[in-house]
Amino acid sequence: MKILVLTAHPDLNKSRINRSWFEAFAETDDITVLDLTRVGGPAMSFNVEEQQQLLLSHDRIVFQFPFYWYSAPPVLKAWQDQVLTYGFAYGPGGKKLVGRELVLAISTGGPEDSYHAGGYNNFSMDELLKPFQQTALMTGMTYLRPFVFHGLAVVAEAAMEASIATLLAHIQDPELNPLIKKARMDKLLENDAELAARVSA
Repeated sequence: MKILVLTAHPDLNKSRINRSWFEAFAETDDITVLDLTRVGGPAMSFNVEEQQQLLLSHDRIVFQFPFYWYSAPPVLKAWQDQVLTYGFAYGPGGKKLVGRELVLAISTGGPEDSYHAGGYNNFSMDELLKPFQQTALMTGMTYLRPFVFHGLAVVAEAAMEASIATLLAHIQDPELNPLIKKARMDKLLENDAELAARVSA
């Protein structure tokens, strides 16, 4: 599985955690990583054909970004507006991304318990990330469970360091795709009558 990570951070050199993730991705086989801020420059302008070819040459696409005002930094929106074009990603003939996977890798300043009904952010991360899920659905991609690192404002350095291995395992897991996991479970049930009986009980 070839993975493309699109990193959207205004200044990776000043990042506490996204820079560490970016560097780990860059050192991992079968992962291509792109700093969209560097590539797009101050004008946030992208070579559309080049970016589209990158998408077509990878199986799983990762959007990596810090959560800014309940969304991504502007450079990711600029990339989406320019690259996910009519006739390529949607509309007549726009089936080029069908079958690929999309997963988000996100850091937040607020703690996990703030992203719930009754918390000070009021909504769950799944609810707040619906626009990205709809983007995946619109383009025929499979939206996968996101990786969210919470509480960056107060978290210990050791926890940030530990997140690197956890994130790498997350985005490289074939069974992050629920269809693949379900197919494995179905096969297990076919071959294990006792297990199938327990599941159906």
